[in-house]
Amino acid sequence: MMDYKKEYTRWLALADGDVLEELKNMDDTAIEDAFYRDLAFGTGGLRGVIGAGTNRMNIYVVAKASQGLSNYLGSGSSVVIGYDSRIKSNLFAEVAAGVFAANGINVYIWPEIMPVPTVSYAVRTLCASAGIMITASHNPSKYNGYKVYGSDGSQITVETATEILAEINMLDIFSDVHISDFKEGVKSGMIKYIKDSVLADFIEKEKRQSVLFGDEINRDVAIVYTPLNGTGLVPVMRALEESGFHNIIIVEEQRKPDGNFSTCPYPNPEIREAMELGLQYCKKVNADLLLATDPDADRCGIAVRASTDEYHLLSGNEVGLLLLDYICSQRIRHKTMPAHPIFIKTIVTIDLAEKIAEHYGVQTINVLTGFKFIGEIIGRLEAQGREKDFICGFEESYGYLTGSYVRDKDAVNAAFMICEMFAFYKTRGVSLFEKLDEIYSAYGYCLNMLYSYEFPGSSGMAKMKEVMKAFRAGLEMIGGQKVIKVEDYSVGLNGLPMSDVLKFYTDDYSLVIRPSGTEPKLKVYISIMAENKKTAKEIEIEIVESIRPILFY
Repeated sequence: MMDYKKEYTRWLALADGDVLEELKNMDDTAIEDAFYRDLAFGTGGLRGVIGAGTNRMNIYVVAKASQGLSNYLGSGSSVVIGYDSRIKSNLFAEVAAGVFAANGINVYIWPEIMPVPTVSYAVRTLCASAGIMITASHNPSKYNGYKVYGSDGSQITVETATEILAEINMLDIFSDVHISDFKEGVKSGMIKYIKDSVLADFIEKEKRQSVLFGDEINRDVAIVYTPLNGTGLVPVMRALEESGFHNIIIVEEQRKPDGNFSTCPYPNPEIREAMELGLQYCKKVNADLLLATDPDADRCGIAVRASTDEYHLLSGNEVGLLLLDYICSQRIRHKTMPAHPIFIKTIVTIDLAEKIAEHYGVQTINVLTGFKFIGEIIGRLEAQGREKDFICGFEESYGYLTGSYVRDKDAVNAAFMICEMFAFYKTRGVSLFEKLDEIYSAYGYCLNMLYSYEFPGSSGMAKMKEVMKAFRAGLEMIGGQKVIKVEDYSVGLNGLPMSDVLKFYTDDYSLVIRPSGTEPKLKVYISIMAENKKTAKEIEIEIVESIRPILFY
């Protein structure tokens, strides 16, 4: 732990602006929390509460990270910058751009808020050395972050993050950072705004993901869409409207960018509260589909109307199953399935997806949790001249991708494909809710649940390690069934990087256990194959009870 009082005093002498004003009003508890450590930098870059201090997101922390990345890249490199609607996102983007320019690095910056996938796309299109996205994804409004991409458009690897962190750690946050004025950088040409044509090309690529190829469908279906006050509005609406979807009702309260997220304090489409306004709109206009993208538009959530006229939120797993089945069936129908098709999912994503893929003759590749690993596999396929073999990938946390031109989860792509799929089935008198039931009837019902167990305080990490050790010592039974297979990813299983993850299998269930990479939590993913939902829920209770003694020994 650093000498937080000494560092606080130094910041008082050297910081200025609103950071200095906040410093002056801190009590000792606030000072300790803001300065007891540096904000952690990893494969996801930086993420933290906006405010003054080394453990906060502010212009000094952003500038230091940018200097470290600059030192890693070297003069003459180039960086793409994007930012979302969050508080200070545009400021942090300009500060980062100024640092890069001062270090002789060419900057390409989006002239307005843009989604995560457009950064990944622009890095590849503009042949940039790296990319950054100023965002905290779906976190509450008090957070912001700094996400880093490699030259391949994927999030940086563990090795790259370690090397960049080493460069960051060698810097003094005040004396070792080179800074230049953003406007002067634009005048000199070191900082360039990304042209509208790049966005237009991105939208075209999204539209080309259609698997219908001239099929007549009714695109005048009623759809309610909310960008949750984030970045999705322009690209999502362009992709949909340019494809003939014109009957789209926007949730007005959530249309404009708003970093305070006043109508959805936790702007995550996984959470019902974030979808509540959209559901009210659906009832008013009698829509069949609610579509929502999170603030940086890399996650997409939906709600569909059932036969009872009630609206049901579908999980990330359920939407993924629907998309996988739709894409496979249409590609076979139109004879566009590659000879050796590949579907990629994370190991915590629903097991039923593998059955669907197998039915259609598609190979499943499982990767560790995090979409960067899906992007990494696409990169390997590209190196082998096989990128067209990738037909889709998804993770249970509402991330989807069907094209190789982006190497991160893409809610613009997901929104377009979901609407096309919805319209296809709607034209044939089938709702997505009914189609999901068809899938369960064909392959068996599968329930996927996530449980998070908190281990707070300084002893929390040690406790989680003991729990993982206890699970590794042997789990013979899960919910009344014998464990028949165990996968321990801590040794780098199946060619994947080493990770503190365990996966247990029985004949009908699987159980994944892993510590969270960002929070003091142990995450448990349960996947159950059963006759129906009622039976699956009963088994779920048995499984949870069977592992409780290990979790709370």
